[in-house]
Amino acid sequence: MDPRRLLTFRVVAHERSFSRAAERLSRSQPSVSSQIALLETEIGVRLFDRARRGLRLTPAGEVLLGHADHVAWRLALADDQIAALAGAHREQVRLGSFPTAMAGLVASGIARLRATGGDLRVLVDEVTSDTLEPRLLGGEFDIALGYQDRAQPRREIEGAERVDLVEETFLVGLPVEHPLAAGAGPVELADLADEDWILASARGFLSDACREAGFEPHIVALCREPVGTHGMIRRGLGIGFVPGLLAHEHPDIVVRPLDGPLPRRQVYAMLPPGDRHPHARRVLAALQEAADDFAPPTGD
Repeated sequence: MDPRRLLTFRVVAHERSFSRAAERLSRSQPSVSSQIALLETEIGVRLFDRARRGLRLTPAGEVLLGHADHVAWRLALADDQIAALAGAHREQVRLGSFPTAMAGLVASGIARLRATGGDLRVLVDEVTSDTLEPRLLGGEFDIALGYQDRAQPRREIEGAERVDLVEETFLVGLPVEHPLAAGAGPVELADLADEDWILASARGFLSDACREAGFEPHIVALCREPVGTHGMIRRGLGIGFVPGLLAHEHPDIVVRPLDGPLPRRQVYAMLPPGDRHPHARRVLAALQEAADDFAPPTGD
């Protein structure tokens, strides 16, 4: 049974008139009459009797009208539910972020949004520097956070909008019992030449910074995850670099700024090309406000 003809029949049945049904449906009367005739042919029974005061439903028409009303109600319910889901989707901003930014910058930005009230939700997903561009262009994120070495050419994505948030430097994390833990002010990187180091890579830009300071770092552990590095520093296994975005997230170790030409990286937000989520800039504004709390400390 053609559902369009069924819904046309429903309007005719309630109006008891082809002309009034045609007006309600914004169609011509011959078109409406034709749809009813085709429906009657399709199901093999007459649905209306023509009476002096208009149309009158046959017993088959009465039965079919009950089903038609139910179908119309279910379709209206489906419209309402889909609209509600679509509205909920529009109130949810998908944010991609590299792990280091999640703990401080992203969390602080989302907390600021929540403090303003409203129903806006931010769904956060981890993204790496290698996958940020394809996932952003693939429509997975409404806004994404990335970073790059400040010394490298500025990274752009055609059609996307890049907004720089904060310039991140690196500090040194020390066990609380370390001799330098009680000091104040920046530490000379060269003064740490005899230390045991926990680094992300033996050939990364941070180990290269040690070499530029005049020493080869004595590496006792290679660990890419800040949580692992923090745990080993806390237990006195060595010292390590702490990203500026995490400087306030380690109350049980001592974090001090470093003196010297250390590498920096630019943390930025990227909005995708094309149509953008209507609330993406609200999230961006909250991240920009939060970024002020993560500026490099004095003495860096």
